[in-house]
Amino acid sequence: MPMAEFFDNLPPMDLMRSEKMTFVQLIIPVESAHRAVSYLGELGLLQFKDLNDDKSPFQRTFVNQVKRCGEMSRKLRFFKEQINRAGLVSASLPTMRPEIELEDLEIQLAEHEHELTEVNSNGEKLQQSYNELLEFKLVLQKAGGFLVSSKGHSIAEERELDENIYSNPNYIEAASLLEQDMRPESSNQSGLRFISGIICKSKALRFERMLFRSTRGNMLFNRAPAGETIMDPITSEMVEKMVFVVFFSGEQARSKIIKICEAFGANCYPVPEDITKQRQITGEVISRLSELEATLDAGICHRNKALASIGSQLTKWSNLVRREKAVYDTLNMLNFDVTKKCLLGEGWCPIHAKAKIQEVLQRATFDSNSQLGIIYHIMDAVEEPPTYFRTNKFTNAFQEIVDAYGVANYQEANPAVYTVITFPFLFAVMFGDWGHGLCLLVGAIILILSERKLSSQKLGSFMEMLFGGRYVLFLMSLFSIYCGLIYNEFFSVPFHIFGGSAYRCRDDTCSNARTEGLIKFSDPYPFGVDPSWRGSRTELPFLNSLKMKMSVLLGIVHMNLGIMMSYFNARFFGSQLDIRYQFVPQMIFLNSLFGYLSLLIIIKWCTGSQADLYHVMIYMFLSPTDDLGENQLFWGQRPLQIVLLLMALVAVPWMLFPKPFILKRLHQEISRSFIWSSCFSRDGS
Repeated sequence: MPMAEFFDNLPPMDLMRSEKMTFVQLIIPVESAHRAVSYLGELGLLQFKDLNDDKSPFQRTFVNQVKRCGEMSRKLRFFKEQINRAGLVSASLPTMRPEIELEDLEIQLAEHEHELTEVNSNGEKLQQSYNELLEFKLVLQKAGGFLVSSKGHSIAEERELDENIYSNPNYIEAASLLEQDMRPESSNQSGLRFISGIICKSKALRFERMLFRSTRGNMLFNRAPAGETIMDPITSEMVEKMVFVVFFSGEQARSKIIKICEAFGANCYPVPEDITKQRQITGEVISRLSELEATLDAGICHRNKALASIGSQLTKWSNLVRREKAVYDTLNMLNFDVTKKCLLGEGWCPIHAKAKIQEVLQRATFDSNSQLGIIYHIMDAVEEPPTYFRTNKFTNAFQEIVDAYGVANYQEANPAVYTVITFPFLFAVMFGDWGHGLCLLVGAIILILSERKLSSQKLGSFMEMLFGGRYVLFLMSLFSIYCGLIYNEFFSVPFHIFGGSAYRCRDDTCSNARTEGLIKFSDPYPFGVDPSWRGSRTELPFLNSLKMKMSVLLGIVHMNLGIMMSYFNARFFGSQLDIRYQFVPQMIFLNSLFGYLSLLIIIKWCTGSQADLYHVMIYMFLSPTDDLGENQLFWGQRPLQIVLLLMALVAVPWMLFPKPFILKRLHQEISRSFIWSSCFSRDGS
């Protein structure tokens, strides 16, 4: 079989298959276990198997260390939240400080947390006192005006009554008792009272309505804007507030108003009626406000210095805690032998990484000053090894795209190798515009040139996605420029880049070029779509037909590539069953129908035929023996269609039925042989 010999003589697909893995066992002394796992984690070529999967997380050996790392992570998140709230930037600065141990870091984090908690608590108390004094000052300023105006108004009314009515000598004899009782008195003698305070501006209208309804209108409500925004101690946002004064009469109304103030979160402050006392209290409040403001500024400055000191080391500490937690999580996957004082671990590693792993284990033994070395030996495994693909900064993004849809089985062909070309090219087929492609190319080049700088920074989610796919964007832009030149589109505008058009108007005036059509007078346009198609009455049918047929051709090529990869997988694993009952019928079915359609598209393009391919494919199923007439593209087309149709019909049951029954029979034979072997073993014993 020359074809089989050809495939057997092909070089091995090293880059196109997952790495060959081996199952290893490690016996690690306790004193060097931490360093060994840490060094192996930095190498990243060994996947440990969980030997304690029957235990809960709280029953494992290093559960206390994991809890400590979790608590330190919580403190670091608290520091980061405080830094963001203060508006500082937690940039890691290069320092000459030595590497810190986890125990020392735990003590430092506890001290920093206690200091920040105490500073925040004192700051909140001072801020609350400052807010209360500021509100008191605003209430004194605004409510005092209401009291002065109301007092002046009542004095004017009393003076008018004294002059016109009460001074009349006949008033006492003629006036009734009710009229005498209506003579105005001071507010304290008549029982008229008031409550002053401050409330959020958004609640003022509802607050006034509730007061009016609860007192049945027996109150007078005055309000005015505070004029200054006040910080909300809960949300730390500046809030606009309103100063109010409620005049009422009676103790029952007073208790209702106080309860409503508490329900709406309004703060009430006592305001004396005497103007002299108001001015005296206002001066004292302003003096205390200035002192509190200076104290608050000093506290904020102290807190910002502490946060800046923490922020310079925050990234370093976070990486250390994250690494230590990963180390202890991995150590919890190992078996702890108390008698021999060692840890037993099992895992998978690539065969090519054996020397690197042994070197790392030797370095861990030397650095930990252990008298015993780490034992590394290869074991046989029953389960299927994991899939591991070697990637670099160029292929990593393409591998992640493929893994998002599904990870290939062990030693299968890696689709990411082909995706490096097919994915950006299929994108360019849809995005084809060389103007947009140039813009995309500039952005990709900027990301690639800034690779070293951006890789050391913490990026946002969107920017991190763009930076991770910078090489994908680069290839997308190149293919978009190529497809854009084929489509002859520069921001959807055609250009005569490769010479003049092959079409011209029917007359010199060119008045009917878009209605009567164009006539061809020279050879076809050298590269891509002729710019004269743009704006013509046949532009849409022509371009839609071109792009649709090209998409069909690319799709069929892509599908054939996938089936060919399944053939190489079957040959690699020695599965004749997959070749005979999966690869062969799939190739026959795909190319008998869609491969034949691709052939018709190419022939129609080459010959310039006017055949209707829709009609050809539909009647290939409905009336395969009918004459094709004007839709015939080549001699012998009708008998070829009949043969292809029969092959497609035969391929369907060939592809669906034999393989499941053969697999069932093989499974039954394996089960039967296992039963017989177990019976013989019992008889022999």
